[in-house]
Amino acid sequence: MQWTAKALPSLVALANATEDLINPDLALPSRFFGPLAHADTGRILTFSGTRVRVENFDSAGAYTILLPFDRLFEIRVAAALRLWRSLCGRRPGPNPSALTAERRQRFILALRALDARLLGTTYPDIAAGLFDTAPISKRDWISHELRDQTGRLVRLGFKMMKSGYKQLLLYPYRRRV
Repeated sequence: MQWTAKALPSLVALANATEDLINPDLALPSRFFGPLAHADTGRILTFSGTRVRVENFDSAGAYTILLPFDRLFEIRVAAALRLWRSLCGRRPGPNPSALTAERRQRFILALRALDARLLGTTYPDIAAGLFDTAPISKRDWISHELRDQTGRLVRLGFKMMKSGYKQLLLYPYRRRV
């Protein structure tokens, strides 16, 4: 599968900079680019948790980062800053493409709820299994606090099953495009 910038905007695309773009008085010392010295074209490198795609790259000379000017520009800039901080020996900062713990847990619950529903499990039984509660009677289920939450999880599970798995791959980019 060929990598493209629109597939994963948290990858930073590096290339060689033209001489007319770089001011030699502001150039960073070569020690900053030690990890990049042995990079091959078309590779994905990782520095301190920051993923970098190296494109059309020659380790001699100055570097540039390719940033398409689109609706994901903010995320691309954040990823580029993470790379720069990593190369400078600083903490890279938060990963703009990481799922939050809460979001990850919600996806897990939704997929478990979907599996249970596809097996024919009733909503009260799904809620009891997901939230580790005692079985809920039919009479109590109508006004139970977990009723709406369980329904939302099952709906999210079905939505993910019907081409929504891309949410996992494109988080958080889907909100911006």
